[in-house]
Amino acid sequence: MSNSAILFYSGKECCLCDDAEVIFNHVAPNALYTKVDVKTSTELYHLYGARIPVLKRQDSEQELGWPFNEQQLREFLS
Repeated sequence: MSNSAILFYSGKECCLCDDAEVIFNHVAPNALYTKVDVKTSTELYHLYGARIPVLKRQDSEQELGWPFNEQQLREFLS
């Protein structure tokens, strides 16, 4: 997967987002992603505000929403 091919939709002071980031960094320590604060856009906030954290692959447009575990994340990234 190319660099920054993952968008990580999150928010400030989001403990679930912090938990998801720990799992992501454990499963794919060398993977790069772009963190997107959903409060920067009304559209993003309406799409993701109640669902964060959400990972989105830019190549396939697939999304993985919280809660997810390591196995689900590995499958999503492969």
